[in-house]
Amino acid sequence: MSEFSNRRSHQAALSPITASFEFFPPKSDKMAETLWGTVKRLEPLSPSFVSVTYGAGGSTRERTHKTVERILGETDLSPAAHLTCVGASREEVDAIIEDYWKLGVRNLVALRGDPLEGIGSRYVPREDGYAYASDLVAGIKKIADFDISVSGYPEKHPESGSWQSEIDNLKRKVDAGADRIITQYFFDNDMFDDYLDRIAAAGINVPVIPGILPIHNFEQTMVFSAKCGTSIPSWLARRFAGLHNDPETRKLVGVAIACEQVMDLVDRGINDFHFYTMNRADLTYAICHMLGMGQQAPENMAA
Repeated sequence: MSEFSNRRSHQAALSPITASFEFFPPKSDKMAETLWGTVKRLEPLSPSFVSVTYGAGGSTRERTHKTVERILGETDLSPAAHLTCVGASREEVDAIIEDYWKLGVRNLVALRGDPLEGIGSRYVPREDGYAYASDLVAGIKKIADFDISVSGYPEKHPESGSWQSEIDNLKRKVDAGADRIITQYFFDNDMFDDYLDRIAAAGINVPVIPGILPIHNFEQTMVFSAKCGTSIPSWLARRFAGLHNDPETRKLVGVAIACEQVMDLVDRGINDFHFYTMNRADLTYAICHMLGMGQQAPENMAA
């Protein structure tokens, strides 16, 4: 048996691997068809929950709601709807929260959100709205006992002036009632370890779930990472060099990189992951299969 197999068997004996998946609401019938194929492909993996994003300034509110409603009604999955502070008054957001509870949704992802102008634009709170994610979390908890996830940034939020302000803001969200932290994706696991140390030192003790991005398109990942503050290691760029017109090899490389990252995190004691699927099932399914999710041992296999 290989070293990799020995390591994987040892980790499986220690604790099961769990995961959650993120989707974004489709903009067209064709995109809806692609999303639904992804949902059905990943459903047998039995994720903890699946989240559905909310566009900048709340621009996808209706499509997010419809996607969550369909997942709730046509699958056995537990959908977590994203909610943001921007683009709506406190009264409007409260109505959305109440509607989700009546619908049967019990999981929310509470975010400050990006301005309508997009990432990098200056955020200005609405006078009649929830100003920040910590305010939104507190408001949700006053309405109903939702399970609430909030965001975390292993490399600091682009608007944070210091690590102190970053962790202080995170603690406010947890103190307001957040049940877990889901991080922005990253590619340097040592950086994630440092982040966990900062969180522990601040007395924050809710679960911290690492966000994992299986790379489908490296050029697009570069552009978005520059906006959200995720660094791209030089070794990662070298892995994709020369593959711009070779989608099949890019896919194999993307799976290999994400598997390496996740298995290293497993070795470090992490057993829960949040995958940014980009509404595509192939890479995420392959990685989760490698982790042993959704698998049953063949009946003729010796114990």
